[in-house]
Amino acid sequence: MMNIKTANRLASINEYYFSQKLREIDDLNKEGKNIINLGIGSPDLPPHPDVIKVLQDEAAKLNTHAYQSYKGSPILRNAVADWYSKWYDVTLNADKEILPLIGSKEGIMHICMTYLNEGNEALIPNPGYPTYKSAVTLAGGNCVNYDLVEENNWLPDFVELSKTDLSKVKLMFVNYPHMPTGQLPTNNVFEKIIAFAKANNILVINDNPYSFILNEKPISIFSANGAKDVAIELNSLSKSQNMAGWRVGVMCGAKERIEEVLRFKSNMDSGMFLPVQLAAAKALGLGKDWYDSVNVIYKKRKEKAFELLDLLDCKYDKTQAGMFVWAKTSTIFENGYTLSDDVLYNTNVFITPGGIFGSNGNCYIRISLCAPVEKFEVAIDRIKNRKVKC
Repeated sequence: MMNIKTANRLASINEYYFSQKLREIDDLNKEGKNIINLGIGSPDLPPHPDVIKVLQDEAAKLNTHAYQSYKGSPILRNAVADWYSKWYDVTLNADKEILPLIGSKEGIMHICMTYLNEGNEALIPNPGYPTYKSAVTLAGGNCVNYDLVEENNWLPDFVELSKTDLSKVKLMFVNYPHMPTGQLPTNNVFEKIIAFAKANNILVINDNPYSFILNEKPISIFSANGAKDVAIELNSLSKSQNMAGWRVGVMCGAKERIEEVLRFKSNMDSGMFLPVQLAAAKALGLGKDWYDSVNVIYKKRKEKAFELLDLLDCKYDKTQAGMFVWAKTSTIFENGYTLSDDVLYNTNVFITPGGIFGSNGNCYIRISLCAPVEKFEVAIDRIKNRKVKC
């Protein structure tokens, strides 16, 4: 076997936590453990039937299989513009300020590769989505954590941030509604973020895939005055439209930002399958009854998650949004990893340790709502029927 060394850029990048854990769960299942997975945020519900029908009908046509525009179909871009206008009260130019993505996760990488030179820094929330750190590192940048803590409602402390050396910071990732904590945003928070970015010449990226899940007031960072001057927003159909496997996302921002990122993106892919784009446009046109129907299901699951967490003596905020529940572990457990492993190996239920999202998540766990009520009930029975350590 040849000794082929990997690139240096991979030296500080580990395999994604869930990739490793899913292999372990698969091995446990082969042993007959029948693991109930309450860790992964992959929607188990289907898209609206009309969305699936559009995909089927368009895929059956003979003229929809060619390469597509790097900027995406105008039908999808206009659907995104209408969606932003209807739900966020934000005006976007469909031709100049919207860039469809093959999932918003790729957008994180595209943005980092577009703007970061080696040695540039990016502010990363702690706790926060691990992909921010990976993308910055792969692009040659350096990650600078900024603390989010429960005592400050998981919001940035701009007084503390302003005391740090920001001279090399080029990007700042924010994510509201926040994952993993479920903290909701306010206009005031976005105004502060924009003011901070302008004062320090930093480009802000708001990752916004959770604003319709268990949240009555969706909000965009572009609701803040002057946001387009210093902000990009990523959005996704994975969560609120139940289209995670379809890989449809979008980047919104000023014309200049779209053009800059497109210079990189156009060298990475050859556009998105047109029937998927047309189905996505249909999904974005769904009414309030769609979101209500999804949230009725998530609300019932959330109540079961609370019941499970009570058995584990965890503390949580009932107002959190999104498709997860974030909870502080009992002091009997050293940290969230200890509790997660205890529950996995003794009850065959997997819940996510909060520490994978950063050191400020060490004493927390996260439960996904992407499992039916029946599975929650089985998980609850399993935990009830053993001598839990807490």
